[in-house]
Amino acid sequence: MSELVKIGQLNPRSRNVNLIAKVVSKSPERVVSSQYDQKEHRLSEALIADETGAINLILWDDRIDNVREGSTIKVTNGFIKLFKGKMQLNLGRYGSVEEVDEVIEEVNLDNNLSETPQPQMSFGERRPPRRFRRR
Repeated sequence: MSELVKIGQLNPRSRNVNLIAKVVSKSPERVVSSQYDQKEHRLSEALIADETGAINLILWDDRIDNVREGSTIKVTNGFIKLFKGKMQLNLGRYGSVEEVDEVIEEVNLDNNLSETPQPQMSFGERRPPRRFRRR
């Protein structure tokens, strides 16, 4: 397993995210239709935080039941995704979440990465396009 990171260290390109955080709140689950398999899935968002910041963790189907409000969780192999210009922590097919016994007393909700708009970049964009002069 890769080393643990703090929420405040995450950026829009973070991959293979491993962290321990406290579940501050969890939204009621809702049912959504998938554009990939045309099936209905359960979806919920959990606001998780540590001493460096907070972020929304997206939970699908059975993973919703693995997370309780007020508990401390360990996220393994998560990744950051921008949704409507804001960062979210996702588990995807290869990530996992589990409760741990570690206690996190104080959390930093002022640095909520899911509320901070991120600049949108196109795939492969690194610099402004060159302008060519006609001869």
